[in-house]
Amino acid sequence: MCGPGRGLWRRAVAGLRKIGWGALALFLGAFAVFESVKYGVPTTLAALVFFALADIARLAGVRPPGVLYQAVHRVWIPLVVLVAYSFGPIVWPPLFTAALGWLTRIALERTLGRPVASRDVPAER
Repeated sequence: MCGPGRGLWRRAVAGLRKIGWGALALFLGAFAVFESVKYGVPTTLAALVFFALADIARLAGVRPPGVLYQAVHRVWIPLVVLVAYSFGPIVWPPLFTAALGWLTRIALERTLGRPVASRDVPAER
């Protein structure tokens, strides 16, 4: 698509993407609460700690564009943990809720329009 409609199209796609991330964040958050109530305090703590993982990493001095910063903000790591837990032999609910909390945080950040972690992000000072 060329011309003046291209900017409108990009804004519409960006808006739909935010709605999708928001719906995912609500679902994951509700699922984390459900699992926390079902399995108790250890799962609740795991979900809360991993929800705050990005803030904990930042307080520990992890800054963009480092590898650890990238790892904390990528969807694939908690998603792989969720899928592997669901189909694997491991049965430890805090691991599952930790991944739910982590993925909820990433989805919330993307909903709020925070930039995706990339190598192009300049280091903060």
